[in-house]
Amino acid sequence: MKKFTRFFATVAAVSMVAASLTGCGSKSDNTASTDTTADSATAGDTLKIGGIGPITGGAAVYGLAVKNAAELAVKEINEAGGINGMQVEFKFEDDEHDAEKSVNAYNSLKDWGMQMLMGTVTSTPCTAVVEKTHEDNMFQLTPSGSAVESIKYDNAFRVCFSDPGQGTASAKYIGENKLASKVAVIYNSSDVYSSGIYQKFAEEAKNQDFEVVSAEAFTEDSKTDFSVQLQKAKDAGADMVFLPIYYTEASLILTQANSMGYAPTFFGCDGLDGLLAVKNFDTKLADGVMLLTPFAADADDEKTQAFVSAYKEAYGDTPNQFAADTYDAIYIMKAAAEKAGVTADMSVSDICDAMKTAMTEISYDGLTGEGMTWTADGEPDKAPKAVVIKDGAYVAM
Repeated sequence: MKKFTRFFATVAAVSMVAASLTGCGSKSDNTASTDTTADSATAGDTLKIGGIGPITGGAAVYGLAVKNAAELAVKEINEAGGINGMQVEFKFEDDEHDAEKSVNAYNSLKDWGMQMLMGTVTSTPCTAVVEKTHEDNMFQLTPSGSAVESIKYDNAFRVCFSDPGQGTASAKYIGENKLASKVAVIYNSSDVYSSGIYQKFAEEAKNQDFEVVSAEAFTEDSKTDFSVQLQKAKDAGADMVFLPIYYTEASLILTQANSMGYAPTFFGCDGLDGLLAVKNFDTKLADGVMLLTPFAADADDEKTQAFVSAYKEAYGDTPNQFAADTYDAIYIMKAAAEKAGVTADMSVSDICDAMKTAMTEISYDGLTGEGMTWTADGEPDKAPKAVVIKDGAYVAM
């Protein structure tokens, strides 16, 4: 990662991502497109922000959290007077965690009149869409697209940390906190998120006081039976299994490990955020699972508790890291737009140029980090947190 010097005690997610599962328990509907507009807004005094992510399909738990948190933040901003006096009009499009559909969603939002993009949610679609935003010189801030390529151009920034950064930080966290002496890794070699984290984890592990005793891959075509990978980890004497993967596969691994009497400590990154919501998964098996994430809903600071309370009231669910990243993303866009003096009559390209400069000049205290700053490469500089699952909830470590 390009800017990760202060990264640590850990991270994550989600982001980015993918797997099957139920939604977030939101009260909002799961239609393919949603439009949130202040009643008082008119065409001449509104700033149009688009959002893209999966609100149906296997990664819906991520997209629903992002959609909900974005709408919550927009509502608050509009009620407080908007951005530079402009009301914010927000529209979210479903991409089903599919790159082609994400590009189609982007084109639909352009036709709608989008002036800035908050998205996309998952890395592969984000990497496809950034090619389009670059061509159009449209400002893009992804809350959770963690692949290096997802922000490869100067018009794109992110709130979460990159995949390589998560791998390096995970190895440092395990080593510096002496969490294990023998570590096995199970990763998805066909997924850029998983393989990217694993590569940097393996590199940094050489500098730490633990041994990687087993590293076994699976692919998208073989992600239901993990008995071979688990048996190799068990035979190697691994007291910890590192899972740089998504929550659905992780739920299967935990279930299968339990059935074979293997009980190591499990450690993951932001992709594990969503584990507790997997349908038919015995959440008791997740007790003790650790993951790097910049957000813990049980934190007792005033900002976190206010957000959690508002989110629960609006959607009947506890917000996850993806929701927190997104809530910050909308307010970060507000801060940068105000710094840049953005107005509704500016062209998309002029807005983008102004936002690119402003993003390197602002400092933001959010849910996912204090004093967050950005360099021109789009990477955030902030110190996230680690959580452990206890009694069906994420608890700050």
